[in-house]
Amino acid sequence: MIPSPRPYALLSVGELLADFIGHHVSNSLIDALDFRRYQGGSPANMATNMARLGNKAALVACVGNDSIGKYLTRQIEESGVETQYITTDSSEPTTIVVVSRTAGTPDFVAYRHADSCIKSEQLPDSLLAKTQLFHTTCFALSRQPAQDAIVDAAKRAKAAGCQVTIDANYAPSIWPDRQQAWRVLTDYLSAGALVKISEDDVERLYGERQTPEQVLNDFHKMGATIICLTLGADGSLVSYESGAQQVRIPGRKIDVVDVTGAGDAYWAGFLTAYLDGHTPGNCAQAGAAMAKMKLTRQGPLPDKVNRQLLYTYFE
Repeated sequence: MIPSPRPYALLSVGELLADFIGHHVSNSLIDALDFRRYQGGSPANMATNMARLGNKAALVACVGNDSIGKYLTRQIEESGVETQYITTDSSEPTTIVVVSRTAGTPDFVAYRHADSCIKSEQLPDSLLAKTQLFHTTCFALSRQPAQDAIVDAAKRAKAAGCQVTIDANYAPSIWPDRQQAWRVLTDYLSAGALVKISEDDVERLYGERQTPEQVLNDFHKMGATIICLTLGADGSLVSYESGAQQVRIPGRKIDVVDVTGAGDAYWAGFLTAYLDGHTPGNCAQAGAAMAKMKLTRQGPLPDKVNRQLLYTYFE
């Protein structure tokens, strides 16, 4: 558990973008006809989900000087997240992502612009000193200048007593240079990060399927302190104490309505339980409960979520 008090439970750093999500279920964007606009971006979703659970969260991001950027900033502010660290870039438009609606891993195309314009000036030591958890994603790390700014800030965050975390949501369409991705990820994990990674992320990052044992061993060697490998309908596997302790959380049968944002919901539940001092296994149970709320509804989660609901399934 991170010592309190620090003003921000979570400082989330990375992409704030507009998701245009297919209105009807389709396996590919080729077959998608109608789309609805939502506030998106994994770090932004993490901040809003943490706020829904009663945590104080702040977002460091960059949007364009356009109507979509203004819409996104307003949405984040209305969710209760601190927005003073969101900057506007006058030379780049706001990033958008077009996403299919599916029961499995969605098809998507990203049109990237302002999201990667995060600068070190947005991440001063004074802000890190106010933070319990410093969080980012592979998406955010995939381009400069954000890449260097975030890795540097993660190391300073660790020195300032923050716990560093990452959603290792690697996708080759976002980060084509896989070798560079491994180098940057290794550098980031050296700060002793908590890691969430899915089976799909693993296959994309390695270029082929891997055994859970191999993945957990590799990530612990890179410096990860707690690793949560999510297994879709089969639940999750949590590893800590350099792999000496592992907990398997079985999946629960549910009727899936919308998978978009489920991973962000999971990690918000996990980290909230972590801040509340629960064991890694129970943190994973809390994450699964939060993900279930998202998977069984279309669109965003309710404005407020009682965190005690996440702890119902604790053994």
